[in-house]
Amino acid sequence: MKSESKIYCVGGAVRDRLLGLPVQDHDWVVVGSTPEEMIDRGFQPVGKDFPVFLHPQTHEEYALARTERKTARGYKGFAVYAAPDVTLEQDLLRRDFTINAIAQEVDDKQGGGNLVDPYNGIADLRAGILRHVSAAFSEDPVRILRAARFVARFGFTIAPETLALMRGMVANGEVDALVAERVWQELARGLMEKNPSRFFETLRSCGALAKILPEVDALFGVPQPEKYHPEIDCGVHTMLVVDDAAQHGYTLEVRFAALAHDLGKGSTPRDILPRHIGHELRSVELVKQLAQRLRVPADCRDLALLAARYHSDIHRAAELRAETIIKLFQSADAWRRPERFVHLLQACAADARGRSGHENDDYPQADYLLELLAVARALDAGEIAGKCADNSAIAAAVQQARIKSIEGLVQARSKE
Repeated sequence: MKSESKIYCVGGAVRDRLLGLPVQDHDWVVVGSTPEEMIDRGFQPVGKDFPVFLHPQTHEEYALARTERKTARGYKGFAVYAAPDVTLEQDLLRRDFTINAIAQEVDDKQGGGNLVDPYNGIADLRAGILRHVSAAFSEDPVRILRAARFVARFGFTIAPETLALMRGMVANGEVDALVAERVWQELARGLMEKNPSRFFETLRSCGALAKILPEVDALFGVPQPEKYHPEIDCGVHTMLVVDDAAQHGYTLEVRFAALAHDLGKGSTPRDILPRHIGHELRSVELVKQLAQRLRVPADCRDLALLAARYHSDIHRAAELRAETIIKLFQSADAWRRPERFVHLLQACAADARGRSGHENDDYPQADYLLELLAVARALDAGEIAGKCADNSAIAAAVQQARIKSIEGLVQARSKE
């Protein structure tokens, strides 16, 4: 770089370093340079909407300092101004939160230089407060989802003025402009945080949950029998379930299934509450609608559909007949995809533990069903088929053999 240009590390890398957390990625800003100068020094241009360049050795992204303003095209359209006269403070002003608007000057000799904190991000970091940098926050509704995600990650409190701004964005219809792919991206990230319930609670606190995930929002305030659910509220139960799934380190597919397994309880007829007769089939339909609207990946959608339909059956596995268990295995395609069946059982276990006072309960249903599945899968389907004179009888013969193979274990369990 020329002597008058400076490089700064900005954003999450500085924030995480100050929090004592591992730094995953670096964001670099170059102040006082031009695209021509960057190219002359071996940087490769990659930015389409604004000047971004790859470092010739590290291949990390370096962006020229820039300012942005919303255009008439909507939240995805921003006019970008990048020039040598754009200051670091102007570049940081366009960022979402003060904790992400801290920069550190690069010192070639020491590897790190002075911190630049024009918007008091360090103070907010120490106080555990999430605060917007400027009113430009309201121009991008994705920032509401990012706020919820950071709350789930760090456990921070949203500043009152920022929460008021978020509520105004919801009331003004900004959230309605979000595209499905971006909502899913942030939802998936939120589910993978340490405490995903805080993600949804934050969205609910500003009214965004009803807009983005109305199926989940509808669960809050709906009662269920206290005998089985001491927490009573269906929404509270769902939050306990997703947090349990996170606590056990389950995959995104399992966590999404945990979120969606009881959606049908939000549409239970009021005259039969607190019972939820038939909520499984209603849940299946709502999962389909949600998955289609947000373009949820097939693996997440399919596991959620299985959890919605079969979690009640799996909870009472010890009461099921051999024929019913075989049908469960078939519906879950457990013969070919036993690993997905394990994920289904994990979602059900999270459901069982996601109840007040049951956080440390065992879930013997999982071991029981996996034992039965192992016995049934151990059969040699080819050998059975070889004994069938008519090919049309093979499927029935294999199924009957599987039923017989586990009947003994099922009967033994029923006598315990």
